[in-house]
Amino acid sequence: MSSIASTGPTAVPTSIVWSEAMMAYNFGADHPMAPARLELTARLADALGLFHRPGLELLEPAVATDAQLGTVHSRDYIAAVRRVSLNPDHPDEARGLGTEDDPAFAGIHEASARLAGGSWAAAEAVLSGNTVHAVNFSGGMHHASRDKASGFCIYNDAALAVQRLLDGGVRRVAYLDIDAHHGDGTQSIFWNDPRVLTISLHESGLTLFPGTGFANDIGGPDAPGTAVNVALPPQTGDAGWLRAFHAVVPQLVEAFKPEIIVSQHGCDSHKDDPLTHLNTSVDAQREAALGIARLAARLCGDRWIATGGGGYNVTSVVPRVWSHLIAISSGVPLPLRTVVPQPWRDYVLERYGRAAPELMGDGVDLWWRSWEVGYNPNDAVDRTVMATRKEIFPLYGLDPWFD
Repeated sequence: MSSIASTGPTAVPTSIVWSEAMMAYNFGADHPMAPARLELTARLADALGLFHRPGLELLEPAVATDAQLGTVHSRDYIAAVRRVSLNPDHPDEARGLGTEDDPAFAGIHEASARLAGGSWAAAEAVLSGNTVHAVNFSGGMHHASRDKASGFCIYNDAALAVQRLLDGGVRRVAYLDIDAHHGDGTQSIFWNDPRVLTISLHESGLTLFPGTGFANDIGGPDAPGTAVNVALPPQTGDAGWLRAFHAVVPQLVEAFKPEIIVSQHGCDSHKDDPLTHLNTSVDAQREAALGIARLAARLCGDRWIATGGGGYNVTSVVPRVWSHLIAISSGVPLPLRTVVPQPWRDYVLERYGRAAPELMGDGVDLWWRSWEVGYNPNDAVDRTVMATRKEIFPLYGLDPWFD
């Protein structure tokens, strides 16, 4: 791990993990997980001046070692990824390697381990005290489990960061996942670990991969209540999505009393994402990131690690959402009316043939009802929220109806 840029002090020391080598994580030209989503995010963040803010440093990640990966993945699985990496014509579909979702390619181990190394570097930076916020927007590979690749994810970098924090002496970590898909891999890795609270806000598994993550999935026998799932109905928009977030996440995080928050910011809940059925905006996703930042500031001494995740509208959505995440992490959020720099828009049009948005927000009327105004049993989102609260809140001494 090496610093490749550094500037003066600020009230929010922030590390951003980035290297063009991250774009080697490439499943092929027709795969939704396009490396362009990373390139365009970095270009936009740089064009907005975010990489040059005082107190922000860029960290170039190393490829995670087998010993590091082995803190969350089995030795046999890592060996299988290495074999496929050297011989992509001999996949291991039993381990999810060489499937339609996770095609095999030469160098898949090194490319995946570099993303994981990015989140390891983020955890190291926070543990060292050199930074309080760290962002690896290339990471968030939350479907990978201990022994298997899944859903475009080979190594689970978010879980690796959480485990590094625990091994570094952190007693409790809250992992918050707002990707449209259930964070099943991360949940499974910490299923029976009472030191880790995993909260996933996602489209219901009844209508979306991976088909898991329901309200009654609450954790293992030694850790009941540490797995929390909010399985939203398809077509949930900003108002319902933010109502659900604010009706579950702050209360449980406060009750759990984490020392650090690790969050996954997949932005595939956006209304223009081609793979999901939710209807959020860039504005709402920015608001959720602000909410997580406020929780870290209030409860965790401001210590917060954020990753990327899903998001398949490569030119219009992903770069804006993750640039907002970088801005929030570095202490000065970008206004939604911020103009997208013209040189970046010109590049998108020339390189990808698509017209990029003119502003950093979607121009929506961002509003949601607080849970305190009352529960509506005729509303599908409210029924989802209540199902989760009834399963989890009593385990923390909270009332599912009023807290």
